[in-house]
Amino acid sequence: MRLIIVSGRSGSGKSTALNVLEDNGFYCIDNLPAGLLPELAERALIHTELAQPLVAVSIDARNLPSHLSRFPELLEEVRARHIQCDVLYLDADEDTLLKRFSETRRRHPLSNSERSLAEAIEVESDLLGPIADLADLKIDTTALNLYQLRDTIKLRLLNRPDAGTAFLIESFGFKRGVPVDADVVFDVRCLPNPYWKPELRDHSGLEAPVIDYLAASPDVEEMYQDIHTYLLKWLPRFAASNRAYVTVAIGCTGGHHRSVYLTERLGAQLQNTLKNVQVRHRDLS
Repeated sequence: MRLIIVSGRSGSGKSTALNVLEDNGFYCIDNLPAGLLPELAERALIHTELAQPLVAVSIDARNLPSHLSRFPELLEEVRARHIQCDVLYLDADEDTLLKRFSETRRRHPLSNSERSLAEAIEVESDLLGPIADLADLKIDTTALNLYQLRDTIKLRLLNRPDAGTAFLIESFGFKRGVPVDADVVFDVRCLPNPYWKPELRDHSGLEAPVIDYLAASPDVEEMYQDIHTYLLKWLPRFAASNRAYVTVAIGCTGGHHRSVYLTERLGAQLQNTLKNVQVRHRDLS
């Protein structure tokens, strides 16, 4: 059995996450009382007609505060039944959440005549703290549109069929900020930049002209070897510590050339050694 628990602050994209999971064969339950989590897992194990049942539940601030505070022990009960259980926590910055509620004119579940929307969002963060602290995967949806969020959930959750660690090697551009879910970050802006070559500017690190240019640089090769040696040594140790998800982010200025080239090379090489390696280019359109 595989169980995915979806949580996060209101407006962060929980409904979208549940829709993606439902479209991919999961039986989904919205706003499950957290206290029923162990019982749900037990019943799914005993009564399901599926050989490998897929269940996803949303647990959020509409729960009783006493149930939310007990989440750590409830999660431990579920995992004691040897169920593969992932906790996905979605969030966005407060300005983005305020904007989303203003645009949709929805009422926040914790707002009332005595509590403003901004105060409700802050209270919600405190209530969901026990879940956020135990999240296997956190996704910041601040800069993601609907389609990008769907793609991210598919890549991170649905491409991880086994219980082992899922490694993501991700390129990015510093001009759009460091990925908030990155566990290890490498800055490769010191390397020769194809952007300053007019004939290479419109090509990406996936294309032959840029690949040939960077492959000919001794500095690029040395950087690649150093990063590869580090990851080859330490990623298995992350896995040994029972980490469900590990993100390695490689950044250059714009996220189109150097980081893309190195991410592709590292991803392809690490796939020969590690079981579950995914590659993503955040800023490559």
